[in-house]
Amino acid sequence: MDITQDLKDAENALRDFIILKLQSAFGLAWEEKSGVSEERLQKWRERKQIEAKRQDSGIVDERLLYYADFYDLRTILKKHWAGHFAEVLGDLKTMEVWLTVLESLRDPDAHRRELLPHQKNLAIGISGEIRTRITRFRSRQGNSESYFPRIESVRDNLGHLWTPTYSRSVFITNTILRPGDLVSFVITAIDPQGNKLQYGLSKPDNEEIWHDENALSFVVEFKHIGKDRIVELYIRSHLGYHAYPDAFPLHDDKVSFLYDIIPISR
Repeated sequence: MDITQDLKDAENALRDFIILKLQSAFGLAWEEKSGVSEERLQKWRERKQIEAKRQDSGIVDERLLYYADFYDLRTILKKHWAGHFAEVLGDLKTMEVWLTVLESLRDPDAHRRELLPHQKNLAIGISGEIRTRITRFRSRQGNSESYFPRIESVRDNLGHLWTPTYSRSVFITNTILRPGDLVSFVITAIDPQGNKLQYGLSKPDNEEIWHDENALSFVVEFKHIGKDRIVELYIRSHLGYHAYPDAFPLHDDKVSFLYDIIPISR
């Protein structure tokens, strides 16, 4: 049982939720009112600059909070708990205990030793509970019941990342692909009812791939050439009903990535 991804998913769900709530309350410059010091903000900016230099593609995550430490998230949550987070995440003392547990388990020293089964189960349980509470909130915001699975993020191997903080479910990558390129995706999603999910990918020629694992990939072919070629990423539960029952294929949520695909230069 590998808890690394569960810890990462919970942490990123918190980051996105903090951005969503505080940006709505304070605008695009919400970091200045987040409750962290200017010294910490400068540290985040420095890390972003370092990452930009390290990435050969030049593509980095523009969300400054993604360069914050875990304890920065705790500082922000505590500062704005009553006004922005209590309704969704519940009791502050309980959440502080949960975050302390997650922080101790995600510490590099913790990964140098094999965690005990009860520690792994505890981390998975806490991570799942935090993500489920956030997902149910998003479902209520969408004026629908908390029955259907939701995509939390989609990342491709070219450095692009979609999260619900984007207003659209179509990600325009402004990236050129060529036949022979391998394109991979990792989909992070959750079902508020706790059901297992299937993950799907529709290629630019509409050929579908479905797996029980959340990592999917395909090789670009000559027949995929064109502008604004769409790769659609889906999730669906194994239940007899879906959020989009008339869609083809049947699914509960989807995100689309757009690429330009051109011939190989001679």
